[in-house]
Amino acid sequence: MNPEIGERPHLLVVATGQRLFREYLMRSIGVRYRIHMFLDAEPTWETEYIEGWSVLASTLDADTLVAAAKELHESRPIDGVLCWDEARILQTAHIAEALGLPGGDVAMINRCRDKHLTRTALAAHGVPQPASLLVDTVDDALEAADKLLYPVILKPRAMAASLGVVKVNSPEELRQNWAFAHDTTVPEAPHYDVKVLVEEFADGYEISIDSAVFQDQVAPFCLARKEIGYAPYAEEIGHLVDAADPLLMDTELMKVLADAHQAVGFTDGITHTEIMMTAGGPKVIEINARLGGDMIPYLGLQASGADPGLAAAAVACGRSPELVPDRSMVGGVRFFYVEENDTVLDSVEFDRTDLPAAVDQLVVLMGAGTTTSPPPAGTLWGRIAYATAVATTPDDCRAALDVAEKALVWRARVKT
Repeated sequence: MNPEIGERPHLLVVATGQRLFREYLMRSIGVRYRIHMFLDAEPTWETEYIEGWSVLASTLDADTLVAAAKELHESRPIDGVLCWDEARILQTAHIAEALGLPGGDVAMINRCRDKHLTRTALAAHGVPQPASLLVDTVDDALEAADKLLYPVILKPRAMAASLGVVKVNSPEELRQNWAFAHDTTVPEAPHYDVKVLVEEFADGYEISIDSAVFQDQVAPFCLARKEIGYAPYAEEIGHLVDAADPLLMDTELMKVLADAHQAVGFTDGITHTEIMMTAGGPKVIEINARLGGDMIPYLGLQASGADPGLAAAAVACGRSPELVPDRSMVGGVRFFYVEENDTVLDSVEFDRTDLPAAVDQLVVLMGAGTTTSPPPAGTLWGRIAYATAVATTPDDCRAALDVAEKALVWRARVKT
């Protein structure tokens, strides 16, 4: 083996996610780390960045992952284990725990994965957050809403990406939307017998902060402002990351961020914390034990130059993250949907003529013959395309995304 390659830390990565949304992470990490992957199928695009891989019967079963990791560790010692897939972060923590690696605290990760446990831990430490009650039935939800006062939020205990989240203003709306919150799921989501949280409505604007946590020290490196659409549902239709966002200097916000991590006992790893900025101050919505999705870390990389993949790999291997910005730009993403349910696409494309230089990526997600719907039926899987932009100011970034949106051309018919 090349000695230079051998000196690089050996990092185990569990799954990757879609190439469009995660390849930039692998590209960065692969330069400084020897990557071994656990997958449930043979790798494809990942082979350019990895040194080895194991195809397992399941990457969702903790026992299977731990057994494979122990076998690999005996022959090629593992320095860290990393996962940014929500469905597998808890199982990955079992690997780290079994091998004595950073992030190997299953209870810590579960306090982030289980939104009710998050609320309980934050409440015990007095961290500002919306009041929250765990409910089992629609009658329980109605009783909880009467205590919290309308409007309230119905929120699945196990989901991510705002799936199943809905604001209701009355008992009638709660009954109408109960099934949406209670039954929304994805194939790899965990199952809880009691599934729904009824929460106080926190009025304001929502942000997310991706942080690298090393030995209890929380280092935020990407702050995104969310764009929410399709009310009363909380569909995330865009994000804006400004490397010079004044909120990064907000001492109250940074204290709430640090206190939230202390409350859930998060000592080492990467987190994606969602916070509502209200008239009464910041309130924590949730903490996720992974990098943000929706291209948010990519936007942070483009805006500041601080590399999220290398930060995640460093803390996974027990190393202090290098988060040195080399620019001050603004990055944005916007997602696009059809207008009617059960729309059958004939074509989706961007007209790429006369686009401003700030337009960064134009990505088509669906092809001809696909049937799709807007939220709430479509949720994030209903997106037909997205665009990213990088500019010097928020206004210029939004203007470039406006042009990109107008450049999207799709033709379709409604299924009969």
